[in-house]
Amino acid sequence: MTSVEESRRTVPDARPADEGATRRRELAAFLRSRRERITPERVGLSRGRRRRTPGLRREEVAHLANVGVTWYTWLEQARAIQVSAGVLDAIARTLLLDANEREYLFTLAGVADPTPGAESPGVPGPLREVLRQLAPIPACVQNSRYDILAYNTTYGQLLCDLDAVPAEDRNCMLLAFTHPGWRAALVDREETVRLMAANYRAFMAGHLAEPAWKHLLKRLLRESDEFRALWERHEVIRSHPAQHKRFRNPHVGLLHLHGTRLWLGPQSGSRLIAYSPADEESRERLERLHAMFAGLSLVHISEPTRQARISCAGFIL
Repeated sequence: MTSVEESRRTVPDARPADEGATRRRELAAFLRSRRERITPERVGLSRGRRRRTPGLRREEVAHLANVGVTWYTWLEQARAIQVSAGVLDAIARTLLLDANEREYLFTLAGVADPTPGAESPGVPGPLREVLRQLAPIPACVQNSRYDILAYNTTYGQLLCDLDAVPAEDRNCMLLAFTHPGWRAALVDREETVRLMAANYRAFMAGHLAEPAWKHLLKRLLRESDEFRALWERHEVIRSHPAQHKRFRNPHVGLLHLHGTRLWLGPQSGSRLIAYSPADEESRERLERLHAMFAGLSLVHISEPTRQARISCAGFIL
């Protein structure tokens, strides 16, 4: 057989191998870049004094995703190893990938995404515009973990000065159980926190292995005896109808509001929550509250702006 004939036979067979190697290298580089941008504090880890790695270490990602350290290291070294959809899903959640990044991860790995509509933490521009247009009605976007992802100015002053709260603490569960101002603003607080704790338990059933969920639960159990007592009841409420809300605002007084939740998919993810006035007096007070802080930014984002680059289809409002 001539050398020309040999090349004709070997080149077609080499292409898939070359393409596979290229995909593995790109996947490895992508994982490293996503890992290095996440601070330890965002996933409930201590930074320590000797940390030189920008972001998370490989062994930390492996631990949080519940995969082997050696296996994850090989993945970042572009080795030819088998990867399952379940493991990729765990890594995507650990690295806090948004919808576009998640799709890219599964495409590079050549694996079908088992949950292509998985909840993403970002807030797209059109949704932020909705928040702007709703003012003076207080409105925010929350995920199923009760993190406040974005809110308009009126909501930012409804229960406390939310801008003064660190972004990592802007969680309705945490605020309702530990923040003095937020606690005081809830007129019907006892029933409210009972429902929230039961809701959190129901939603957490689908997120038991996720670091952010475990970190919030651990923090609530540590910082609130009241939450710990409610948690030990094992009460579960998956969803409940919108209720009449009463808030005692420090600037304008008592507000009677109707809470409305808007969803774009199954009721297990993010939602837009708005509070419309239940009477004329509350309407006037909301308008006054909005006017007091009209000079502030109209919409406030709790998550880094890079997470806003997703489509509305990735949201459950």
